[in-house]
Amino acid sequence: MIQTIAIIDDDDIYRFASKRIINATNRTKNIQTYSNGEKAINFFEENLGHPHNLPDIIFLDLNMPIIDGWQFLDMFKLLKPKINKNIPIYIFSSSINPDDLIASKQIEEVSNYLVKPITEEKFLNIIDNLEIS
Repeated sequence: MIQTIAIIDDDDIYRFASKRIINATNRTKNIQTYSNGEKAINFFEENLGHPHNLPDIIFLDLNMPIIDGWQFLDMFKLLKPKINKNIPIYIFSSSINPDDLIASKQIEEVSNYLVKPITEEKFLNIIDNLEIS
C-alpha cells in the first residue's frame, strides 16, 4: 500500500476532488496537499532527515503561482540526492500542449504525464503499477 501521496496543485476544487477520489479507493493512508511548489519544497527541505514524513508519490500540476511545476522539478532535482527515498512524480496537468509532454519526458524524475482530471481508474493504474515494480 502507498502510505502517503502529495498533491501539488493551486486549484482548491481540484485538490478537494482528487482527495475524495483517492480516499474512496482505500489504497493510501495519508494525502498531503500543497497549493504551490514553494510550499511543497519547503516541506521537503524541513523533512530531509525524516524520509518517513515525505510522500511515496507526487501528483504535480504545472501551471501554478509562486513556484510552478517546472520550477518545482528543478528544485526537487537539487534536493533529490539528500532525500533517502525514491519518490515518483506524476504530472497531472490541464495542458494539452505537446511541448509540455515532450519536455516532461526529458526529466528523469517524471514517471508519467497525464491530462487532468484524475479519475479513480487513472489513480488505480498508477498505484497498481507502483506496487508491481
